[in-house]
Amino acid sequence: MTPLKRFYNLLALDKRDIYQIFFYAIFAGLVSLSLPLGIQAIIAFIQSGRVSASWIILIILVVAGVALVGILSLMQLRITENLQQKIFVRSSFEFAARLPKIKTEALYGTYPPELTNRFFDTLTIQKGTSKLLIDFSAALLQITFGLILLSLYHPYFIVFGLLLFLLLYFIFKFSYKSGLETSLKESKFKYKVAGWLQEMARNNSSFRNDLNYDFALQKNNGIVSNYINYREKHFKVIQKQFTQLIVFKVIITASLLSIGGYLVLSQEMNIGQFVAAEIIILLVITSVEKIIIGLETFYDVLTAVEKIGQVTDLELEENFEAPKDNYYANITLETENLRFRFPDSPTNTLDAITLKIEQGEKIYIDGDNGSGKTTLIRLLSGSLKQNSGGFYINDDTFRKINIRQYRSQIGTIIFKETPFEGTILDNITFNDPSVSAENLKWALDGVQLSSFIKLLPKGLDTHIYPEGKQLSSSNAQKILLARSIIHKPKILFYEDPTDKMDDEIANEIIDFITSEKNDWTIIVSSKNPYWETKSTRKITMQNGLIILDQKK
Repeated sequence: MTPLKRFYNLLALDKRDIYQIFFYAIFAGLVSLSLPLGIQAIIAFIQSGRVSASWIILIILVVAGVALVGILSLMQLRITENLQQKIFVRSSFEFAARLPKIKTEALYGTYPPELTNRFFDTLTIQKGTSKLLIDFSAALLQITFGLILLSLYHPYFIVFGLLLFLLLYFIFKFSYKSGLETSLKESKFKYKVAGWLQEMARNNSSFRNDLNYDFALQKNNGIVSNYINYREKHFKVIQKQFTQLIVFKVIITASLLSIGGYLVLSQEMNIGQFVAAEIIILLVITSVEKIIIGLETFYDVLTAVEKIGQVTDLELEENFEAPKDNYYANITLETENLRFRFPDSPTNTLDAITLKIEQGEKIYIDGDNGSGKTTLIRLLSGSLKQNSGGFYINDDTFRKINIRQYRSQIGTIIFKETPFEGTILDNITFNDPSVSAENLKWALDGVQLSSFIKLLPKGLDTHIYPEGKQLSSSNAQKILLARSIIHKPKILFYEDPTDKMDDEIANEIIDFITSEKNDWTIIVSSKNPYWETKSTRKITMQNGLIILDQKK
């Protein structure tokens, strides 16, 4: 989809508001162009040397016209402000609704927090769209009405109108493509700069060393240089357009003054008509200048729409109908010749994986780094989708469950997962009103988080910074563990869930998680060997293959 088509689709969502803006612009344009006619009539009265009631009424009408145009502009501002608010709300919810649902494969090779920076282009769309709708609509209508009015004064002015439309056509035709391309390249490096600054902020302790600090500045200089390069190329396109406008203004102004003077001297126009015509010409030339200068805003808006489109175009997971019944007594997982390969990998990360997992099993997955443990866990938990082979959930029942229903019955801890910004209670329950105080206490006690929370002045209402920065790494993991079990799920998928804790505390929590009182299935990969001692089944992987599947 082209950026222009994206922008059209964006505006189509608010047709009614757009039509209102155009209606006010048409009305204001007609009023504005009636002013020169009023001035023409006033000059005629002045030339007659008489003061009359008609002269006073005309002055009042002209002043009223000026006030009316101002009121119409104010009404346009109100509509565009509503439009800006709608654009922001829609964009924020578009991102919020899509980000958790984007296919994991679609995000491969990207850094999601950096990708989310595209949201800030919403601000460009807000301001730019408002400016384009008000300024462009007013300018185009003033040009159109002005040329029609001028043509009534004398046929010579029709030639002026044709030249004007040809100018706008050729400026747009020969500069649109290069203007948009340079704007997109400029925006690309703008985000690279933002992304690198984000990396520096995320790893600020690493860049405190002078040598590392110099590297950070050098890399920033390289990215900024590319940005300035394309910014300069884009400016040259705008500069060329404005130069063409200046040449046009000089030629047209000289021509029209000469033609107008000739027509007055030859008595084909009177002084009042000449003054009115010159006012109209100035309005038309000013409107053309608005359009040419506004092309930079036009490029910025199209670029912003395209950048946001790069996020909204990412493929989403299939949207199954929300299940009415979330409860299943047992969940069986089965794979058959399952294979998975990352997009840029020459070989399969998982190859011919065939296994069956019954409800209540406690499975410990072992293997060297790169053996496929993490990939297998993420496939089984529904985070990734296999390239080939079968993955069945409760295939031995008459009612199969979809991925949304499946996720409602599992708990996960993914490697490098951290608490989000919010209270401790938000992080554990996601503000779910169905979580009882009894279940909350059970989860907190089970992961040995209760004593820590009691020491906090605000308890569960203590606010956590992004990534849980003010927490110890062990307490951050305990919060994730509490979150994973709070709904007493059927299956737990864990990647190194206790690796930040002391062995004694970790082992006590493992005892609780693997207790026979809990009938959930556990599938865990961890460096802590105590998980293996509490498991009922061990799967060993090597080079994407299961080389050992042993029940204890």
